[in-house]
Amino acid sequence: MVALIDTNVLVYTLDIDEADKQRRAQAILRLMQASRTGAVCAQVLGEHQSVVSRRFRRMQGPDEAVMATERWAKAFPVYDTSLQVVLEALRATVRYQMPYYDAQIWAVARVNHIPLVLSEDFADGAVIEGVRFENPFTDGFDLDAVLVA
Repeated sequence: MVALIDTNVLVYTLDIDEADKQRRAQAILRLMQASRTGAVCAQVLGEHQSVVSRRFRRMQGPDEAVMATERWAKAFPVYDTSLQVVLEALRATVRYQMPYYDAQIWAVARVNHIPLVLSEDFADGAVIEGVRFENPFTDGFDLDAVLVA
């Protein structure tokens, strides 16, 4: 099974102030890359660049921030934000009261038949129209178990 990876998972790989989350994010992403079970969307890459440029500017200059984002684009398949994704996201903002950019991540997963999103921004274990959300930073998170569920 493939899982869509949200921005926060990528960002925590650089966050030395959140050492436990940093280690966990690095381990999860290494496993997902090795097993080819991860994917990102274009929006996540843009958000990653924005967050890294703002939050980590003392440790990462603009060029390093761009290179970090490009590494993720090369590490995982990247799904585009199509018109169909935008329309699904807009529907989710009304039907499920999701913030637009969270809805867009859900819509990328739904439109591309990706059954799982890894993120700390959604209710852990929630399922919306066939897309399940798992928080990889909760105690007891087991990547192998969620990928086969």
